[in-house]
Amino acid sequence: MNRSVTMSTIPRIAITVITHTEGGYYGSVLQAASYHGNRELVALLLEKGADVNIQGGHYNIALQAASYKGEKNVVVLLLKNDADVNVMGGKYGNALQAALYNGTKKL
Repeated sequence: MNRSVTMSTIPRIAITVITHTEGGYYGSVLQAASYHGNRELVALLLEKGADVNIQGGHYNIALQAASYKGEKNVVVLLLKNDADVNVMGGKYGNALQAALYNGTKKL
């Protein structure tokens, strides 16, 4: 069996690892990308199978992180991918409370 790594396999392997990695301050790469408003990375992670409702980290779920920061485009994308608005946890309790705490009015 040939197990050589080629340039064409590295991105697929890297995305698989990144998509399913948990831990750290944000809990997941999806939550970090959502907090920082990186819509393209969020879309890619979701396309590659990241769990939109994975819990952990400071904001508990990606929706709460994006809501806190007022990242409307990311919030819409997460909701279109079945993010659960009722998930409780994280510093602010849920996504709506996170948005309100930070004074985000555009959501």
